[in-house]
Amino acid sequence: MSAAARWRRGWWSGAARRSSPNHGPRPDGAAIELLLLHSISLPPGEYGGDSIERLFTNRLDWGAHPYYATFRGLEVSSHFVIRRDGRALQFVSCERRAWHAGRSSWRGRENCNDFSIGIELEGLEGEPFEDVQYVTLARLVDALARRYPLHAMAGHEHVAPGRKRDPGPGFDWARVRALPATAGWDFPEM
Repeated sequence: MSAAARWRRGWWSGAARRSSPNHGPRPDGAAIELLLLHSISLPPGEYGGDSIERLFTNRLDWGAHPYYATFRGLEVSSHFVIRRDGRALQFVSCERRAWHAGRSSWRGRENCNDFSIGIELEGLEGEPFEDVQYVTLARLVDALARRYPLHAMAGHEHVAPGRKRDPGPGFDWARVRALPATAGWDFPEM
């Protein structure tokens, strides 16, 4: 099966679909040029539950953990989540604008959500990610690079410095830069 055949209206067949209502149209003429990496765990440091899915689908029980009060009512999403066990979930079609970057700027361009695809890695800033997450990320990056005019990758920390710190120092940027699909891409200074 060709990489192009693995896509249907912006949905990748390599990920389990979990539709989020938190998205909107991309601006007219916006090319998808940036992969934006994040990290997430809910509550912080806890893995494997369904809290991330519940957050991105507006079904999180705000009273289930004291940490949730810090962002009560927030409506966010990402295109993809890569779990600690390597499973990929997709919440928003890549043709749509997911709500993952917030106030952001990359190389002088504001509103990164307009021209990026957001990928959340289940994990904490500063802690290492699992090998299997990098394997899934490599497959996803390859599929995305074949489908969209991507030419850059950055972390949330690079597009919202001082406000965000993810994916953080635990992320192996050298490993991602070495992927064949990212040859010649623009990366943040390390």
